[in-house]
Formats: sequence, structure tokens, C-alpha cells
Amino acid sequence: MRTLDQLVDEGLAGRTVLVRSDLNVPLDGDRITDDGRIRASVPTIATLTAAGARVIVTAHLGRPDGKPSPEFSLEPVAARLGELLGRPVRLEQLGDGISGHTDGEVVLLDNIRFDPRETAKDDAERAGLARELAALTGENGAVVSDGFGVVHRKQASVYDVAHDLPAYAGRLVADEVAVLRRLTEDPDRPFVVVLGGSKVSDKLGVIEALLPKVDSLLVGGGMCFTFLAAQGHDVGASLLETDQIATCRTLLESGKIVLPSDVVVADEFAAHAAIRVVSADAVPDGWMGLDIGPASVRAFATVISGAASVFWNGPMGVFEMVPFAEGTRGVAQAIVGSDAFSVVGGGDSAAAVRLLGLPEDGFSHISTGGGASLEYLEGKQLPGLAVLDGSRS
Repeated sequence: MRTLDQLVDEGLAGRTVLVRSDLNVPLDGDRITDDGRIRASVPTIATLTAAGARVIVTAHLGRPDGKPSPEFSLEPVAARLGELLGRPVRLEQLGDGISGHTDGEVVLLDNIRFDPRETAKDDAERAGLARELAALTGENGAVVSDGFGVVHRKQASVYDVAHDLPAYAGRLVADEVAVLRRLTEDPDRPFVVVLGGSKVSDKLGVIEALLPKVDSLLVGGGMCFTFLAAQGHDVGASLLETDQIATCRTLLESGKIVLPSDVVVADEFAAHAAIRVVSADAVPDGWMGLDIGPASVRAFATVISGAASVFWNGPMGVFEMVPFAEGTRGVAQAIVGSDAFSVVGGGDSAAAVRLLGLPEDGFSHISTGGGASLEYLEGKQLPGLAVLDGSRS
């Protein structure tokens, strides 16, 4: 794939570059509660403006169902992006056109998903929006793909626009691909994967893809209870996917999967619930497991301490509630304390790092795309990357 440096070397003064960023940040009203994705977008945009390009950024926020909605406006994002860039960022609507765009200036188009063609299943509809986006760049324009969190989507601003403009990988996308390629092609060993989250079905593809490649796969979160049930244990009222029990039983035959030995259980799904730490094979009737226990944290930490490569995706418990955050905190601290090349697979894991106040620089890499990183590790073809490599199926 062509790189940002190659685009800069071509010369950018007087040229307009469309950048697809991932600025889908959490909001509390109009307050950004985690600006990690905005900060991650800055290096590419700053490189382009420094080279004299006129930059148009396109991005989405939430799921506005193809129509404008004030709650999904990127206005707060434009303000924060401007602060980080040290220059004003002008927010414009796609249909209004862009006037007075000068060299080095940044314009942010409001939520691209306000247009239903962005996510349309119909190729012609998406292509129509892509042509409008490309037309904004005028003659000698280019597009830079820098939203790794959306490269697994076949959408107009991610995929189709690269048919109309010369396309380049931004800093963020190039870095993400390099990191994930290292894990999939030639990881330093021992290679340990830590998976959490709610459902086995959400992670089944990546488990099946990585299990032959890893030395140990540590499983926590709600998904561990389906594995425990596959071992014949009663899991009480814990989250359970009965249709996945047989599959989990087969996966356990690899001998590489490590499950919790103890769990934190509660009598209801609430921060004020009564809680106990019990053996993983002794969950009381009517109680639900909401975190891994302290013995499990120690056991997981021991495995992690001997790793040379670690990939972590998914919290160990309901980390948003204080009583059930210690499993995630303990495992994350073990990764930080290890000497391993460590990758956090975006999504809730990245959110947990920030919410729990863990040092972001304690990890080798924190991905901005949970779903995209998992699909890459599964070996799936990601449309937004394939089009950069010249594959446009």
C-alpha cells in the first residue's frame, strides 16, 4: 500500500487531501469522555497541514440512522481536534460545499453517517456518495485512510472513495497493520492471548484462528462461563451461551486454554449487590459471575510474566462497576509489568485502560479498532485495507 510519506514526497502545496479518520468518541452530552481516537488522528493530519495540504476530514459518530441529528454532530470533536492541532478546525456540512479553503487549513465534515449512502448495501448508492467526496478535492486530489476502526467496513468514505482518488495509508493505519502483522506472522514467543468480554460467539472466530498460533490463551469475562459449563460446572445465573458449549468443549481439547479458578459473584447485576469470591466450579444457584477472582488474577499474571508477546482484547469483568473492576485491573497491570511486546486490541479494553487510570505508555500498542483488529487476526480480508492494496472486489 502507498504511504503517507510517499504522498508528502509528491508535493502537497495547493492540493486538497481527503482524510478518513475514526473520531467516534464517547460523549456525555457535548462533553468528550475519552479523546483517545482524536489524539490518534492528529499525527496524520498534522503531517499533511505541515506539508501545505488543504485537509478535509471525514468521520462518523454513533449510529444516526442516515439522517442529521444534533446529538450525533461532530461539533465537540471539531473543537477538540482544533485544540490538539493548535489551529482552528472548521465544521462543514457535506451538501454545503467548501469555500475559502486555504493551504494548511483543516475542515471537518459533519457526521458522514448523516447521509444514508455511507452505509448502504447498494454499491451504486455508496459510489455516488464517494464521487461527491472525491469532487471536494478538485484536481490532483488524494485520499488518506487513517480510520483503522472502520477499515473492516465496506462503506463509501472507507472503501468506495479509493476507487475515485489515489489512496494512501495514514500513519495510524500503517502502524496498526504493522503491529498486527507482527502478531500474526512471526510473534516472539511465548505468545499469550488474553480474551474477555461477554460472549464466546463474539470471539469464536479469533479463538479458532489464534489457538494454533498461541502458547497460552487466557479466558475471562462473561465468556468464561460457557467454557466452565463445557467442563461440566454449574455457573448459576452467569451469562451462558448454551449453543456454544459443545464448541467450547472441543476448543478445550487443545490444552492451551486457561480458565479462571475463582470468580467474583453477585446476587444481582448492580454495583451495590452482595458479592462473594467463590471457586469457579462452585457458583451458587441464582448468583452471577461478574469478574475473575484474585487467585485467577495471580495465575494469569504468572503466565503473562513469562510471555514475549501478549495480545489482550476484552475485560475480565464488568469493569465499569467498582466491585467488579479488579480482575481487569490486575491482568492489565500484569501486562504493563511484563517485558512482552504488548498489544491492547481496542474497544472495551482500551476504554478500561483509561477508565482505570492505567499508564497508556505501559503497553507497546493500544489499537483504535476493536472489531477491525479482531477481524484482522481472524485472517479476514478487510475492505478498507484491501482497497489500499489494489484489491477492489
